[in-house]
Amino acid sequence: MTVPGPAWNRPVAAVLDRLAGRTIDRTVTDRRGVERRRFFFGGLLAIAWLIYLVGGVTGAWHDGRHWQAVLAGTFLLFFWTLIATTMGPLRQPDWDEVHHEYADPRRDRLRWAAIGALAVLSFAETALLGLTALPTLIYVAVAAVFVFPPRISGRVVATVSALMVGSTLIPALHYGTVPLYFAFVPVLMWVGREVGTRRGQLRELTRRQQGELAIVEERSRVARDVHDILGHSLTVITVKTELAQRLLATDPVRAGQEMADVERLAREALAGVRDTVGGLREVTLAGELANARTALHAAGIEADLPDAAAVNSPHAETFAWVLREAVTNIVRHSGARHCWVRADATHIEIADDGTGLQDKPLGSGLTGLRERVRADGGSLSVTASDGGGVSVAARYSDPVPN
Repeated sequence: MTVPGPAWNRPVAAVLDRLAGRTIDRTVTDRRGVERRRFFFGGLLAIAWLIYLVGGVTGAWHDGRHWQAVLAGTFLLFFWTLIATTMGPLRQPDWDEVHHEYADPRRDRLRWAAIGALAVLSFAETALLGLTALPTLIYVAVAAVFVFPPRISGRVVATVSALMVGSTLIPALHYGTVPLYFAFVPVLMWVGREVGTRRGQLRELTRRQQGELAIVEERSRVARDVHDILGHSLTVITVKTELAQRLLATDPVRAGQEMADVERLAREALAGVRDTVGGLREVTLAGELANARTALHAAGIEADLPDAAAVNSPHAETFAWVLREAVTNIVRHSGARHCWVRADATHIEIADDGTGLQDKPLGSGLTGLRERVRADGGSLSVTASDGGGVSVAARYSDPVPN
């Protein structure tokens, strides 16, 4: 898994990789390389943030406050080191908010120790250099934003902002309104960090929901295909087996032919299940018309079927599934004596003269078929036929498939 990061950071990361002496593999397994890059990156940020304090140290030296300058310079060096550390190896990765991959109590204790030390050094710098060092409190809050989750860093930011706002209420400090502006900096950083965290959580939640939806859709597809394949084949196998049993005593040759058909259908059903599992199952209208003729004949139902070559439709595959399910239901449930199939470029209708709907709810096969037709941009209707049986029809307003 590639370590995430903003696009603007990639050129900087490449330079830091070369400074580190090798190209760092940005993967979770290469933790040492990632932490080295973070240390360099945090160090550069610390230098950029604290370079202005060097002027305060040199100013104290030129004013004759040598021991204060030396002490302030030493504190500044420690402050820079801690900033580089907290902004580098101790930084809380963005993806921890979702996955909690690096939950480590020892590192959490180090983070608290680093933030506490930064706060002490900030107060020491302010005592030695005066108002010039007051903004170091901002860095304490910003460092907390990067190393702690929003719930914890928000408290640190609120405390620092309250201290800086409170300093304006003490006339003896003569700070004026400058701390008021400084107080908003860590707040804005915290808000930006929180927004980024929430967006990461939303992306992760979306990814998980898309994965779950894909699983549900795939299960529905397999369920439909297995029902359509096995339901039709097993129905025809049952009818042919019953026919072979009746013919066994009077016409053994015909019975043998029927059993040969049973074997062929069983092998085709097995192959169909294998194809369905592999997502490779395809049906053709010509093939289903031939299968329908065989199944209806075996069940003693007179069939009126169109010529497959005369049906030129971009929805031919969906028509094939509709025909398969409808013929399966006719053979299994209808008790019909006649079956009619009509088809053109935009519709197919299968009707019979059987017992009809009889207020029965639609089974899983027709329900799955309706979903299949709807996904292809059409509509499926199940109504009473003119012959007193059932009419199953799929219609499209446009011959172009969805």
